[in-house]
Amino acid sequence: MQKTREFHRQSIEERESFWRREAQRIHWETPFKQVLDYSKPPFARWFVGGRTNLCYNAVDRWLDTQGDQPALIWVSTEVDKEIVYTRADLAREVNAAAAILQELGVVRGDRVLIYLPMIPQAAFFMLACARIGAIHSVVFGGFASHNLAQRIDDAQPKVVVSTDAGSRGGKPVAYKPLLDQAIDIAGHAPEHVVIIDRGLVPCAMHAGRDLAYAPLRARHLDAHVPVVWLESNEPSYVLYTSGTTGNPKGVQRDTGGYAVAMCASMEYIYGGKPGDVYFSSSDVGWVVGHSYVVYGPLLNGQATVMYEGTPVRPDAAVLWRIVEQYKVNALFSAPTAIRVLKKHDPELLRRHDLSSLERIYLAGEPLDELTGQWLSEALDKPVIDNYWQTETGWPILSAQPGLEEVPTRFGSPSFPVYGYDVRAVDESTGQDCGPGQKGVVAIQPPLPPGAMSTIWGDDERFVHTYFESFPGRMLYSTSDWGLFDKDGYWYILGRTDDVINVAGHRLGTREIEESVNTHPAVAESAVVGVADPTKGQAAMAFAVLRAPDLLLEEGARDRLEAEIKKIIEQRNGPVARPARILFVNSLPKTRSGKVLRRAIVALCEGRDPGDLTTIEDPGALDQIRATL
Repeated sequence: MQKTREFHRQSIEERESFWRREAQRIHWETPFKQVLDYSKPPFARWFVGGRTNLCYNAVDRWLDTQGDQPALIWVSTEVDKEIVYTRADLAREVNAAAAILQELGVVRGDRVLIYLPMIPQAAFFMLACARIGAIHSVVFGGFASHNLAQRIDDAQPKVVVSTDAGSRGGKPVAYKPLLDQAIDIAGHAPEHVVIIDRGLVPCAMHAGRDLAYAPLRARHLDAHVPVVWLESNEPSYVLYTSGTTGNPKGVQRDTGGYAVAMCASMEYIYGGKPGDVYFSSSDVGWVVGHSYVVYGPLLNGQATVMYEGTPVRPDAAVLWRIVEQYKVNALFSAPTAIRVLKKHDPELLRRHDLSSLERIYLAGEPLDELTGQWLSEALDKPVIDNYWQTETGWPILSAQPGLEEVPTRFGSPSFPVYGYDVRAVDESTGQDCGPGQKGVVAIQPPLPPGAMSTIWGDDERFVHTYFESFPGRMLYSTSDWGLFDKDGYWYILGRTDDVINVAGHRLGTREIEESVNTHPAVAESAVVGVADPTKGQAAMAFAVLRAPDLLLEEGARDRLEAEIKKIIEQRNGPVARPARILFVNSLPKTRSGKVLRRAIVALCEGRDPGDLTTIEDPGALDQIRATL
């Protein structure tokens, strides 16, 4: 681990020389004059004066050496289509999309809102925006009208790019009616809406505003749109954090710093090299989709797999079929997807040749120890947990096998990544915590290249939200609890707002969930803190069983509840024992896989669960209501 630690030390103590070296990974049309301008903390400006372009670095730069090689591999098990775009194909499509935007009056600094499912045009228009200096804002496909309207009002896009429908489990999900309603609700009206008609549902067009993509594309298919060179700190995109209430929080990303961070992370963290094939199963509406479906692999000369579908359709081996067919070197997925696969026949994990696959990466939510271990043993592949946020754009904590192979520990996202000066901080004193002491995971600024530069249109909110949490210190707060052990391995213990205070004892929901999940009958669980007149809060647990039929046996509920409580008492102490453990068939989650704990708490306390526009399956919440 010596090499990893020394590399990290250099990135913090010799920051400017470290990032000057890494910046050579990308093309600079104009060299930068200053590596870092940190004259106005906490705002960091990277590679000041340098001019570059994300699209040029992701597409044009590789045309001479990789023109006929795969660049974007689209697999849809929703509509049973697979298309491989070479670098030359990708360049042609991106130039056409850029010409369409220019025809519609989009210029440098204008916003373009992209409301699409996992189809190639999402990547084409993201890269097209980057090419002409426009700022894209991708909104997760199928997002409800109210939430979409908020983002339209905040970003004020000149053009919206959308479609007739997405598909989920083989069933169409209409987008256009949601978009039309959102534009009706919003105060800002985009000048044009470009519609990609997939022929999934009837699509009404709004005369004078809506334009069909197909004829526009045909008209511009041989266009070559000149690259607009941007100063390194000009915005590349705005991405709204999921689950925002009130005014949405637009994470603003720069251009040069992001390009450098993406290229470096593809090698050091994900072990990638030009010509490799990278597969992230995330959606482009989330940060992983921006960084590791579109930009990261393409910037580093790698092919990227874009997948429209679920991990279990047509069967639970579909991810491994894609790995085999396209010789995928690294797979990035979410713990939720893997927990879903755990419920299926383990033989499906051995159906396909996975010899090309070097590692599997999991992020987006906490990875429990049992799931990580199960996958690693089942596939005989390294499973690497990495921890980061929409705000940071790339991992804060991770093993870095492209730098050095080090032992990983299940349940731990390993070590601070180069560029991040990570601390565990006492929230009441602002002092650093030592090994084994739980604190808030914080980062000593400046944030490294690629991290958010501010909140779109609201510098004051950026400072207040992220840098004013600790007394006497300006630190970036992740709002997550964590600790590191004596060997330097970090552990994330849950959100600071998911802490249960039971009779003065502060307990992270993640810690109790880990214990619940060790019971062999449990597939996954959610623990929440519910108001209690005596203790302040009491823990309440909801567990999903691997085999729900177990509950049909006489006395099974009481027996299972007692067994799980005993495990919690043994692992976490009597104070952590939940008041009740209730059994449900599924947990209410957002479309990105996060458990809606606040809604569960509201139901437990007899309150209205509030805005549920991001929920994946409303029936899951209804079941909790019925169980209570």
